[in-house]
Amino acid sequence: MALTKDWIIDALGMKTGLKKSEASKVTESLLEIIKRTLESGEDVLITGFGKFCVKEKNERRGRNPQTGEDLMLRPRRVVSFQCSTVLRDKINDKG
Repeated sequence: MALTKDWIIDALGMKTGLKKSEASKVTESLLEIIKRTLESGEDVLITGFGKFCVKEKNERRGRNPQTGEDLMLRPRRVVSFQCSTVLRDKINDKG
């Protein structure tokens, strides 16, 4: 099962007693803060969960898999995630 934004909103409402509209505002606000922080190039550290990092990718040679044509991929920024040791231990039943 994929964790969806709607599922998070419902779970937040049940756990806190917030109305769905209020839980939606909280969820949207949190995601917006994370997006803006990453856009500015800063990392997002959530203790006990993990760290979202923005990494720079240099221009590199690539290939179109459909045509086999060589091309240059432009430089870009990507987001990577590194989970915390707490989360890693829970996933591996050590916690």
